[in-house]
Amino acid sequence: MAVPKRRMSRSNTRHRRSQWKASAPSLVVCVNPACRAKHLPHTACPSCGQYGPKGDRRQVVETN
Repeated sequence: MAVPKRRMSRSNTRHRRSQWKASAPSLVVCVNPACRAKHLPHTACPSCGQYGPKGDRRQVVETN
């Protein structure tokens, strides 16, 4: 197992950690014309339960 030969300075440590940023998730609009809710890409819409492009929509989640 590799062991560091020297202690990393505070400046270098903080410079490395500054690149760890949180980013907002990219959202897409639901293809269902009645719904048009925003959801994560490649997932079923949580409000209407449909998934797929415009020509191949499928009801994959049962909604109440």
